[in-house]
Amino acid sequence: MANSINWFEIPAKNFERACKFYGSVLGGELHEMQMDKLRLGFLPNWNQQEGGVGGAVVSGEGYEPTEKGSIVYLNGGEDLAGPLEKVEAAGGKVVMPKTSIGENGFVAHFIDSEGNRVAFHSMK
Repeated sequence: MANSINWFEIPAKNFERACKFYGSVLGGELHEMQMDKLRLGFLPNWNQQEGGVGGAVVSGEGYEPTEKGSIVYLNGGEDLAGPLEKVEAAGGKVVMPKTSIGENGFVAHFIDSEGNRVAFHSMK
């Protein structure tokens, strides 16, 4: 098994707003798809063929944003300061600034445009 996680979904009440938020923060366009009664916005930079972990913003029945559930750590790139500085301009709120976790790099938590607690990780 290459990864403990192979897919994640971030709930959204306002699909367009959430896609705009993640597109801005992650620096890429989300590919949208309708699947039954769900709307999905696939996060950029996922390469399933290379064993990557993918995820999507999802809107539909049963998808409720929360800041009290599991926390997904998104790849903050070379230095998470870049995407982290875009969070508030995109409609989110930083709730834990860039914090060292020693030899394992850095993390930061934010609340996205929908009210989900999400995090970034990077080595710098």
